[in-house]
Amino acid sequence: MKNTTIDNVEVINIPKIKDAKGRGNLCVIENAVLPYTVERIYYLFDVPSDASRGGHSHIACHELLVALSGSFDVVVKDGENSKTVTLNKPDKGLLIVDGIWRELDNFSSGAVCLVLASNKYEEEDYIREYSNFVKSKQ
Repeated sequence: MKNTTIDNVEVINIPKIKDAKGRGNLCVIENAVLPYTVERIYYLFDVPSDASRGGHSHIACHELLVALSGSFDVVVKDGENSKTVTLNKPDKGLLIVDGIWRELDNFSSGAVCLVLASNKYEEEDYIREYSNFVKSKQ
């Protein structure tokens, strides 16, 4: 975990199939798209525009975040550097590896954030205080 940086965070193109009859698009996320097997799926919705989510890091869990609807910003930090990625297309996902702090904010009305996680929920996998996160990277 100590060696992960924001350079390890990447936007992934999710394969999109356009319907030839104009009935809309279909996106498919299979094991070939992700570098891990999905163990948990959850989603955030009805987040007020002035609220933020996340505010933690994982010790061993990887996650793919996808804006199924609307948009939101994801701020990722590695203890030294940070960058903001706006997610606003359902065929783009942000792959966040372990050892990266994340904060989600600036949710648009109707935004839905889908998360595909490599691990089941385990409270001991979370670092919830930024100062403790920075210490863990040293």
